[in-house]
Amino acid sequence: MSQKIDGGIAAAAQLRSVAINTKVAPAGESKTEAVQAADSVRLTGEATQLQAVQRELSVAPAIDPARVQAVREALENGSYRINADAIASRMLDLDQQLQG
Repeated sequence: MSQKIDGGIAAAAQLRSVAINTKVAPAGESKTEAVQAADSVRLTGEATQLQAVQRELSVAPAIDPARVQAVREALENGSYRINADAIASRMLDLDQQLQG
């Protein structure tokens, strides 16, 4: 949900509503318990998948040294070939994905 906050009456009323409905943790209860009692979040399947991908990428090395070495050697010995059809196809696929 996205809302424009322009300082209007509706925004002020919403902020008051949030402030009124927010629980304060009683003595002996942690802030987390108070928040859990008042709020809940449900992630979509897509959001869950994005979290999994983010976790995988956070532990993966940024550079694959073996792949870099293989490309370097292919460039040096002249065996590196560019497949223009594959590049064009992937560019078109990406364009279609971005356009939705």
